[in-house]
Amino acid sequence: MKNLLFLNMLLFSKLVVAETIYLTSLHWPPYSGEALNQQGTSVAIAKAAFKAEGYELVVDFFPWSRAVKIASNENSKYIGYFPEYKFETTAFVFSEPMGVSPLGLVQKSSNPITFSTIEELKSKRIGVVQDYINTKELDDLIAKGVIQADAVQSDVINVKKVGTDRLDAAVIDANVLEFLIQTDKSLSGIKHNVEMHKQLLEYKKLYIAFRNDDKGRKWQAIYNRGLTKIDLVNFLNQAQ
Repeated sequence: MKNLLFLNMLLFSKLVVAETIYLTSLHWPPYSGEALNQQGTSVAIAKAAFKAEGYELVVDFFPWSRAVKIASNENSKYIGYFPEYKFETTAFVFSEPMGVSPLGLVQKSSNPITFSTIEELKSKRIGVVQDYINTKELDDLIAKGVIQADAVQSDVINVKKVGTDRLDAAVIDANVLEFLIQTDKSLSGIKHNVEMHKQLLEYKKLYIAFRNDDKGRKWQAIYNRGLTKIDLVNFLNQAQ
């Protein structure tokens, strides 16, 4: 009888593990963050989509570069990371889109910049976040050395540098900037000094990047099915 009970417990524990999947993410409010309501809009959407298919999603949060690196390890329990912009890669496959990121530039309110083409930013001091994907055109110009970008560890650092005249502008998501200005106390002294440039660089769709192997592609398909079963528009409207 004890052996049978133990066997049932063992089978049950395996079932629980099979119904739980793991993804990595970062602190990128309002889209993702351990201390945010429902851990952020993107996390809430991902959890709902997996739940619609009968699975539980657990998200662990790391600095961005580490979140990507951990998810790329084939021996990792994490089968992907998010939220991410789509880019050319053989290491990951992407889900159906889970939202849109209005990507642009934060600038000094009293010293706005003007530009018609991205290449015209080559005379400006532009901030980016290390290992973030920006627009293809901007990233190509940075890679070629046409634009000298200053890479830092977070959007908050870039906002501070713009607000204190150490940068002319920095790449940032408009929703992220609004959230940081409203909630980050470290920006209280300079939040009135910065603003979003009216000319957005691009509306970028947000995705889950699944590891490009059998396991990752399996969960990509499951997630995509679940995404069709939830009211995505309602999730996004609640976040506004």
